[in-house]
Amino acid sequence: MKKSLFIIALAASVAAMGCEAEYVGEQPAEVTYEQGVAPGPDYVWIDGDWVWSGGRYVWHNGHWDHRREGHTWTRGSWQHTSRGYHWNRGHWD
Repeated sequence: MKKSLFIIALAASVAAMGCEAEYVGEQPAEVTYEQGVAPGPDYVWIDGDWVWSGGRYVWHNGHWDHRREGHTWTRGSWQHTSRGYHWNRGHWD
């Protein structure tokens, strides 16, 4: 019984830590950098992305990627909530 309670308590603390993650009080400043020239005609620019790491957001520069037929790239964006700012990552639609 004690072992089961310990496992439940451990799972709850891990879940609680995950719930607190990925929110910041202020969104980071806009990052500017050179995107360079496309390596070919069937490439699309994938914007840079904020990645949650070590309890904070870290910027990863964008890159060129092959175009995906029938899809468009939607860039990431900040969302303000009652818990703070959260980054919604870019994705293919």
